[in-house]
Amino acid sequence: MRMLFGLLLGLSLTACDPAPGGEAAAGPALPREPNMLKTYDKTNIAGWVYKAAKPKAVVLLFHQAGSSKDEYATIAPRLAAMGYTAYAIDQRSGGDLFGDNSTVHRQGRSTGFLEAKQDLEAALAWGRQQGVPVILWGSSYSAALVFLVAAEHPADVSAVMAFSPGEYLGDPDLVKRAAAKIRVPVYITSASDPQEVATAKAIFDAVGSSRKQQVVPTAGTHGSSTLIKEKDAAGYDANWRAAEAFLRQVTEAR
Repeated sequence: MRMLFGLLLGLSLTACDPAPGGEAAAGPALPREPNMLKTYDKTNIAGWVYKAAKPKAVVLLFHQAGSSKDEYATIAPRLAAMGYTAYAIDQRSGGDLFGDNSTVHRQGRSTGFLEAKQDLEAALAWGRQQGVPVILWGSSYSAALVFLVAAEHPADVSAVMAFSPGEYLGDPDLVKRAAAKIRVPVYITSASDPQEVATAKAIFDAVGSSRKQQVVPTAGTHGSSTLIKEKDAAGYDANWRAAEAFLRQVTEAR
């Protein structure tokens, strides 16, 4: 795996360190709890909470286009087993790519990407109430939205993780302008496709934080699917090691 670094908390990346291997790293299946949010426009947003016993942080998990909270059905339990409470929601812009998106079904349609920003903000408000650092994690279009949310709520976000971000929101520079305002640690990765790598690199270059990292995988797929074994068997292990290393660094350095 090739990695493009900014300064990352003054620490060297340990993405190649041995990790608790494969699917077994998550340990036994952890219970998940339903949690419903209400946004400022009174939309009900469904989600699953995967609670860590002694959470080091809350990771808010946002899905890609046409998807749902079930994009994180294997990812969230692994995060909880690592000590991070994980909360995956059904944004109003989505579908049944990985499983039922009950928010979309209730409203009868999937909206535009920017309309889902308030769903992320509602999740952030919930995350602030948990009393631990909050990390925003986005996939594809939501990997663009997390930069907007983090830029507008700088005191509430401790780190950003963006899987396949791009300028998906109608303005060719909107994400880059938001990224320039961010001062917390930022992790960016993508599929291994050269065009997607270049798109992620443009946003990485715009990030205002000195504590930033772009991971260019040897094998990777679009969005958070790069951490799902069935979607990316070749890159799954290495891509998890990189993400885990970033999480350890930003939480253990506090």
